Amino acid sequence: MKNVLICASMLGSMLAFSQKKDSAATKSIDEVIINTYVKKDSEYSNKMPLKAIENPQVYSSVDKIILENQGIYTVDDAFKNITGLQTMWTSNGRAGDGGAYVSLRGFVSANSLRNGVLGAVTGTIDAINLEKIEVLKGPSGTLFGSLLTSYGGVINRVTKKPYETFGGNINLSGGSYDTYRAAVDINTPLTQDKKLLFRLNSAYTNEGTFQTEGFRRNLAIAPSLSYKPTDRLSINLDMELFQMKNMSDQTFFFYSGDYLKKVSNIKDLNLDYKNSYLGKDLTNTGRSINFFGQVNYKISNSITSTTNFSSSSSYSNGFMPYLYFMGTDPNMMYRSDQSTRDSKKRSINFQQNFNGDFRIGNLRNRVVVGFDYLRVNNNQNFYDINGFDKGPDGTSVPVPLHQPGFNYTNFNGSTLQEKYNAIAGNETPYIIKGIQENYAVYISNVLNITNNLNVLMALRVDSFNNHPGIIGSANSKETEQFKQTFFSPKLGIVYEVIKDKVSLFGNYQNSFKNLTFYTDANKVIRTPDPEQANQVEGGIKTNLFNGKVSSTFSYYNIKVKDVLRNIPSEGNANAQIQDGTIVSRGVELEINAYLVKGFTAIAGFSYNDSKYTKADESVLDLRPNTSGSPYLANLYASYQFLDGRLKGLGFGVGGNYASENKIYNAKDGVFSLPSYVVLNANAYYDAKKFRIGVKVDNFTNQHYWIGYTTANPQRLINAVGTVTYKF
Repeated sequence: MKNVLICASMLGSMLAFSQKKDSAATKSIDEVIINTYVKKDSEYSNKMPLKAIENPQVYSSVDKIILENQGIYTVDDAFKNITGLQTMWTSNGRAGDGGAYVSLRGFVSANSLRNGVLGAVTGTIDAINLEKIEVLKGPSGTLFGSLLTSYGGVINRVTKKPYETFGGNINLSGGSYDTYRAAVDINTPLTQDKKLLFRLNSAYTNEGTFQTEGFRRNLAIAPSLSYKPTDRLSINLDMELFQMKNMSDQTFFFYSGDYLKKVSNIKDLNLDYKNSYLGKDLTNTGRSINFFGQVNYKISNSITSTTNFSSSSSYSNGFMPYLYFMGTDPNMMYRSDQSTRDSKKRSINFQQNFNGDFRIGNLRNRVVVGFDYLRVNNNQNFYDINGFDKGPDGTSVPVPLHQPGFNYTNFNGSTLQEKYNAIAGNETPYIIKGIQENYAVYISNVLNITNNLNVLMALRVDSFNNHPGIIGSANSKETEQFKQTFFSPKLGIVYEVIKDKVSLFGNYQNSFKNLTFYTDANKVIRTPDPEQANQVEGGIKTNLFNGKVSSTFSYYNIKVKDVLRNIPSEGNANAQIQDGTIVSRGVELEINAYLVKGFTAIAGFSYNDSKYTKADESVLDLRPNTSGSPYLANLYASYQFLDGRLKGLGFGVGGNYASENKIYNAKDGVFSLPSYVVLNANAYYDAKKFRIGVKVDNFTNQHYWIGYTTANPQRLINAVGTVTYKF
């Protein structure tokens, strides 16, 4: 409470000072902001241009300049700048589910949107063509549907666009753990009248590991073409290719067992942090190819049409080894693998929006009316070696965790392939196969009742069609087709206490999820109703000193209902009932500040309290093991000389804090990852024709773990230097 009062006092002081500032003086500050300020306005959060101060939804954004200054070249690494977001699982390249997963407001989320439409990538997402990352907080099903969102929020990548002059850069990087990278950004007009423009962004990256085995090799190719035949019509075509060959990051799973009576934290296991406990050649190849098309047409001065088409295709083939604990002895671990073979997922998305900005009487209306079609075709194949090590009777046996000289490298690509060859023809793969379709129409209107008060009202009508398919073993019975229609509303209110400077906001947001079949206590197969989440949120936004200090403080309460939960009964261990509930509530504070000439700070704090309020007795009133750490904080501060002999020289320091993360949380035991503080630093010199920079991540050499019901050790201290030539 004391901290909240201090923040309120600071806010009041800044507001009073802001009102005294001369507008000409603040305008002069605008002119010297070269590359240090994070812009907050978005065209995508409500599918219309809307200032942050007048938007009833909370969202965070980080632009390419911050990423360049910090030496960041992946979207996953950029997430450390987003308030309330915690990385839980790094990408492994598997088709369908291989992308990075994060926690937002207590719920698992993934990167699935690009410029507001489908753009899923199941491997490492290179930031080479990234203009900005936007994270829209809370359930967002009304405008973005169910298949591309989570209850915690939506992650949207805004990409670079072609421009009218020739230019670009070549970038070379190298550093710790056999890291080397080459990247290029080339832009050129293709016609003399500059109506046809082309841009190519591409990068190749190799990364080693701080452990005994592991690597990542990523190729990104992203061409884009824009054509503007008239002042009213523009056409944009884009493609993304992300190809990845890697050995998956070391992953420990923790299942229930008596060992939980002896250990409750990853530190209790005394693991060798630098030992991968794996051998060579346990590799996977993954590929994502996305195509995008957009046609913009200005029908009149107040109405525009936007037609979007996107297709997304992912493929993977290879191993995914993992280690796990169960039984009674925490000094023993099991080794296993879940491979994919010729695994594929394909999706297409068509979206038509009409945007209008007009007045009815004295009331301004900003409206979007849209139609959305999404088709997802799954053909994923998972193969298991359930227990790499076998006893004389053929059952899985563990291996010692601390035995000196034990040969962990015998778990390698050759020996694992031999085991798969030995059971060829008798395998029982787990298959996800089938087609899902969504048809939806939506309307959203921001109505300015007064110059300071606006109300957002939105509604989606969503029709879901689940075609027959297979989820389970290859001999599983094909599921039946079913259709569902769902109405998803949204309401937001913003009152600008001081126009364009301070606003109070509140929102009601909804999202939903179409579930698959379940079996009740009487062994009857049932089609569940859509699970849904409803959020109520309120807070304050500021935009002071002519936009140099912006902040958002909010409180939210999300209730998820109609959750499937287990009710094991005699003769039916898999029986379920659809009456479970989860409640997630919390606070978030984010500040972006350009405090003095050349100095920028990004800071954030979040607290989340999630729990099952109606669930299996084993987890009732407990925090879900996928909710991440309750407390998160982020900070980045930088300074750049904008005048004098040192003009272009800049440096920054920042870090992240996460509290304890309970990755196994049930009545029979708890297993946690410890809290951590990770600090990073960077320096650069930016001139007209070249740029040099260096970053040092985790410079305190912190041993820390992330997890999505898992434990994954993270990189120790590492440094990367970069040289860029501009043309």
